[in-house]
Formats: sequence, structure tokens, C-alpha cells
Amino acid sequence: MDLPFLLLVVILVGIGLVMLFSASFPRAYYKENDPAKYLIRQGVFAIMGFAAMGIIGKINYQRYRALAKPLMILSVVLLVLVLIPGIGQVRNNARRWIGIGDILTFQPSEIAKFAVVLYFADTISKKKDKMRTLRYGVAPYVIRLGIIAVLMMMEPHLSGTLLILGVGAILMLAGGIRWIWVALAGGVGAVLGYLVVFVGGYGRSRIDMWLDPWLDRQGDGYQMVQSLLSIGSGGLLGVGLGKSRNKFMYLPEEHNDFIFSIVCEELGLIGAGIIMLLFAALILRGYWIALHARDRFGSLLVIGVTSLLAMQTFLNIGVVTGLLPATGISLPFFSYGGTALMIQLAEMGVVLSVSRQMKPTRAG
Repeated sequence: MDLPFLLLVVILVGIGLVMLFSASFPRAYYKENDPAKYLIRQGVFAIMGFAAMGIIGKINYQRYRALAKPLMILSVVLLVLVLIPGIGQVRNNARRWIGIGDILTFQPSEIAKFAVVLYFADTISKKKDKMRTLRYGVAPYVIRLGIIAVLMMMEPHLSGTLLILGVGAILMLAGGIRWIWVALAGGVGAVLGYLVVFVGGYGRSRIDMWLDPWLDRQGDGYQMVQSLLSIGSGGLLGVGLGKSRNKFMYLPEEHNDFIFSIVCEELGLIGAGIIMLLFAALILRGYWIALHARDRFGSLLVIGVTSLLAMQTFLNIGVVTGLLPATGISLPFFSYGGTALMIQLAEMGVVLSVSRQMKPTRAG
């Protein structure tokens, strides 16, 4: 396996668990009467995730081709089931979760992300020059992405939709489609986004609060204001690990989507910058593995997984720092969510599986 990639994953998960405990213990103490509850649950899933990563990393990635179509069908079925009252669980006015009580819950969108990566990598790798045609290289994938996007927007799940559409477009582009189709899709997406937000009104308040959260700092802009206050109070060196003030029930979702705000407050610009550099190193190493993969399927598989990680990291950090409107997206390896962490580590195992069969590189 590729040792640098593996070490970067282990380091990021380790730091993520430390920061999760620091960010979550006030809420766990006041709400659950157990300051370590979130850490223990996340730690258990981290152990299972590392086990899955090790097992998946030792399996020949060519065997995953057989799972491409069944996993795509399963993901669509789950996306339909989550919309059915009584099956899908509602949180914050969104129906995104399926589970058994509070014991084990997961978002079908997490499975759909990898299903798109695996299915696209498998089918695109077999088409070669056909990817430059509308009939074989564009239409089939646009239709599949459209079906998944519609189902996810019915939840609604804007951030997950953006991730799936983004990784699908990247894989199609890497597979050889013409740039004109990418430009056309981008134009259509921009028009649809404008209609949804400014005509349909969906997410308009998020746009307003993004532009100026102080317009309603005690209402819709409260979370963004508290996030910016957390980041600003951290300064260059931070207030110190465990010494955040905003995590004491001031900042909503401090252990989940907005955990990076606590990172900035406690570790400061330098600490947050180091963590971003670690993410950047992991992403670059992933693309390096893709460039040296033994075949087209392995290369596309790693490109898809790495692009998912890159987009999710960028979107989360962009949201909590005010660079982007709020989308409700978690930070990989850091945000609370056991099943999401386990799936992310399993995806890292796929990259390691490809790295085991990389083409030899010359020294010097």
C-alpha cells in the first residue's frame, strides 16, 4: 500500500477525534450527561472504518467492477425509501436518514456518492473513444445523474447533490468527453441554480445571510455570526486546545458541520493552516496515485474518490469561513457521524487497493 497516503489518513483521523472530543464534550455533558459519549461512538466507528480500510485495501480493486451496477441500483432504491414517511428520518426539516432508532443511522446519499464513482469508473473505462459522443459518452451519464439529483433535492439535500453532480462531471471529463459539453452543463446548472434560488425561493435566506449575516444575527444569521466570531477569536495561535468558549452551546453544530470553526478558535490560524495542508497533501497524493494507476479503471476510481474528498473539504471550510453560502456539509474525518466516517475510510481503502498495483516509477 502507499505508505504516505495511509499515514496522512491516520493522522487526519487522529486529529479529527481529538478535535471532536474538544468540540463536543460540553454538548455531550449537558444533553447526554456523558462528556465522552460522542467521542466513544465516533471512536468505535473509526476502529471499524480502519478495519474496513485494511480489508478493502488488500482486495484486488478489479473485483469491485462486479459491484458497480448493483450498488447503483441499491443507492437509487435507498434514495426513494428515505422519502417515504415512517422510513426516512427528519432532522432540521430534511428527510435524509434511514436507521434503527438512534443506534445506527446513515444517509443514503453517502452510498450514492460512491455508487456514482464506482459505476462511472467501471463503464467509462470500457468506452474509450465513445466518450466523445453524445449518445454513449454524455447522455447515459447525464440521465443517471439527473435521476439521483432529483431524488436528493426532494429530501432536500443541496450539498450532497452538488457533490454527486461535481464528481460525475469530473469523471466524465477525465474519461474524455468534449469540453463543450462541460461548458454547456455549467451554463444550464447556473440557470437552474438562479431559478431555484431567486425565482423559486429555495435557499434564498441562506444567500442573504451569507452576504450579510448581521442582518439577522439573532435569527437566520446567528450560526454564521457565531462561526465568524469563533474564527476571529482564535487569532494567530488560538486560545488553546479545549479552551474554546463558543462550543459551550453558543455555536450550533459545533461538533458537526461547524467543527472547523472550533479548530480555528482553539488552534488559531497556524493550527488550522496545518490541518488544511494535511488535507491538501492527502488530496495531491490521491491524484498522484491516480496518475500512476496500472489501468484506466483504477485511475478513474481514485480520481472519483479523491475528488469527493477534495470537494467536501473545500465546501465545508468555505461555508464555515463565510466564503460560500451554507450548504449543510460535514468535514471529512472531523465531523461527528460514525457511519459517514466508516464509509470515508472504506473509500480510502479503495485508493490503497489501487496503490498496491501502481506502475513502477523511476527514481530521480
